[in-house]
Amino acid sequence: MATRVHLDVDPGSDDAVMIAMALGHPDIEVAGMSTVGGNSTVDNTTRNALAILERFDRTDVPVARGAAEPMEGTFDTAEWIHGENGIRGDLSEPTTEAIDAHGAEFIVQQAREYGEDITICAVGPMTNLAMALQLEPALPELVDGIYLMGGAATVAGNKTPMAEANFHNDPVAASRVIQSGEPYMVGLDATHDATVSLDTIEDYSGLDEPYDIVGPWLDYPDEIKQFGGGMDPAIHDAAVVAHLIDPEVLTFESYYLDVETTDGLCEGAVVCDERRVTENEPNGEVAVAADTERFRATFEDAIDGLIEG
Repeated sequence: MATRVHLDVDPGSDDAVMIAMALGHPDIEVAGMSTVGGNSTVDNTTRNALAILERFDRTDVPVARGAAEPMEGTFDTAEWIHGENGIRGDLSEPTTEAIDAHGAEFIVQQAREYGEDITICAVGPMTNLAMALQLEPALPELVDGIYLMGGAATVAGNKTPMAEANFHNDPVAASRVIQSGEPYMVGLDATHDATVSLDTIEDYSGLDEPYDIVGPWLDYPDEIKQFGGGMDPAIHDAAVVAHLIDPEVLTFESYYLDVETTDGLCEGAVVCDERRVTENEPNGEVAVAADTERFRATFEDAIDGLIEG
């Protein structure tokens, strides 16, 4: 039976790859999507989400426009990484529109409709999810699980020396989700190893659809590729869906977690009680490793599935 998911996204090229994988693999059923500002403005991320669905003939998937700003401050967009308007490649303007509901409201609606038959995957700033938890505090008990792409529990950040970009973009929201969401946190500890080879990217560029659509989303600037210690780019968000397809992709450990919300060098950093020095019970599952070969095999299977889909 396929895993039903709600995707909370800020496309963004790695979001786009994750969406393509979810649409292409028979073990995943996308029930809906919500958008948030982050990699680009929420206008752009919503446009991109709708355009991706339309490009893959999946306009049946409803999309709700979510938060345009974090709970405090402003989103620090990353078009220099993801491309003009937040995504690389050639996507036409969508002919469809977002539904008449806020992204946070739509998350709650989906949770109440599907209950334990849906998994929430939030892979942008955590603003919509934090707001959803305010609207429905029982959200973690309603759904099968909540997965986040964000944070860096035991490794350096990629936005600051301590903080990962999604958590840094809305530390207040990330802290609320960590404290009350009972999440599976898929952060840089594992996702740096969720890579696609340069050979695969080059191969895709010479093929027809869907490969030539996905190819540009994988082709990150060299400065970003080097964050993981090599030149094969890490497709961070895609690790979440890859693990839902193949539970051997990621390895998790239980820890007590929080997120620093004050200004300064540690803003947005994950505080992880790795050595169990507090008396606090674990409140999250942290992805501590990724199996690169299993990730790559799952990624390729999912993209191949777009042809049959």
